[in-house]
Amino acid sequence: MATTAPSLADSEPPLLPGSPTDSGTPAFSPLYQQIKGLILRSLQEGEWKPGEVIPSEFDLAARFRVSQGTVRKAVDELASENLLVRRQGRGTFVATHAEQHVQYRFLRLQPDKGTTDAEGPAQRDIVECRRARASAEIARALALRTGDTVLQARRVLSFSGVPTICEDLWLPGGPFKGLTAERLAEYHGPMYALFEAEFGVRMVRADEKIRAVLPDASQAALLGVTKATPLLSVERIAYTYNDVPMELRRGLYRTDTHHYRNQLN
Repeated sequence: MATTAPSLADSEPPLLPGSPTDSGTPAFSPLYQQIKGLILRSLQEGEWKPGEVIPSEFDLAARFRVSQGTVRKAVDELASENLLVRRQGRGTFVATHAEQHVQYRFLRLQPDKGTTDAEGPAQRDIVECRRARASAEIARALALRTGDTVLQARRVLSFSGVPTICEDLWLPGGPFKGLTAERLAEYHGPMYALFEAEFGVRMVRADEKIRAVLPDASQAALLGVTKATPLLSVERIAYTYNDVPMELRRGLYRTDTHHYRNQLN
């Protein structure tokens, strides 16, 4: 695809659109950060789709009229953020949730014995999926207006036949028009891979809040536990490029045979 790109000069880094502050004072950023922003914009606009190779560092340097070292630093940072994937001898690709090694990136629940891979994929039961009006709380989390259309779904994930996770999720109605309970049930890959493949929405990061809670009657029934069973509540807001919120998810996790595992750097 032929694209006319902004021209940048190594000697005098210009500002990206939107970088001046409200007071009109320029907010300068390192040149590689500006290149990173331009690459992110191309990703957001769908110039390069998940799983596709992006232009080489040489081509990007020519496109933006900067040095290859500047491009390399921008690409390195995007790779460290799991937005791009370098493959030796093949190039740099847009990361995708369809890849095996990232399928469990947002699922931190691990079996007490063995690994998630050894346990096999979760069995998924879609309890409901419907259109609804966003409450003030849901609208605030998804940067919508109260009353805007959202897609609300509930599902249960089981491992080795044991119901382990009960999830409620809300998605903005516009980007996910056409998503149904039937489509969620028949898709056998990761849900985020479905979102990027069929709706062009790629989740790139998430914020989570974790606490211990007791289930209500319906949640206890779905998970096969009593209302007195302590569960781990994980509330997540997932974002696409440029920190646009695209999903609110609230999950209740059984931890009698599993634990929540995170790696801190």
